[in-house]
Amino acid sequence: MSDCIFCKIIDGNIPSEKVYEDEKIYVFKDIAPKAPVHLLMIPKLHIASLAEVEDQHQDLLGYMMRKVPQIAHETGCEKGFRTIINTGDEGGQEVYHIHIHILGGGGRLPFA
Repeated sequence: MSDCIFCKIIDGNIPSEKVYEDEKIYVFKDIAPKAPVHLLMIPKLHIASLAEVEDQHQDLLGYMMRKVPQIAHETGCEKGFRTIINTGDEGGQEVYHIHIHILGGGGRLPFA
């Protein structure tokens, strides 16, 4: 998707502070962090939102969920972390490329 900011980050056309990358996902630091650790995990396959997930995406999403704890622990969230997937306009989604926010690293996070 040529106009997707996250696709441009994956392609290296927009700089980011990479934390992890493999053949399926790219993880980088959020530019406006809401916690001491605030990462974004994105699949390299463009999927606009959680609302558009299909059966064919099951393995990829399962893979992402298995990688979240590993990456959270490796980046300083040993005592816990929060994951957030914003979906759609009313769900607070700003970039229409599915992504998981990983937050933690500094005490108990407030809700909301």
